[in-house]
Amino acid sequence: PRVSAFYGIVIFFLYNEDRHKVGRIFNAEFAGQRFSYDIETLKPLGGRLPRRPNRLVTRWARLHQDELLANWHRARQEKAMVPIDPLP
Repeated sequence: PRVSAFYGIVIFFLYNEDRHKVGRIFNAEFAGQRFSYDIETLKPLGGRLPRRPNRLVTRWARLHQDELLANWHRARQEKAMVPIDPLP
């Protein structure tokens, strides 16, 4: 489910990620490509967005890290996501 969008970037979580293999992550989609980020370190996992979108995602995630973690817990329980404000 989508939790935020800004500058052509969509932030979302997946309910069906394997809980035992995947850490605390959120996903970003830009220009049809999907990327995953670790919520705690904000490092990209398995690929990297182009430079500018990557900086925007990282900046946004720093501002909303607690909200991302709360939504991650909701996703693990297959509960509804709480929208997170986009970058201005």
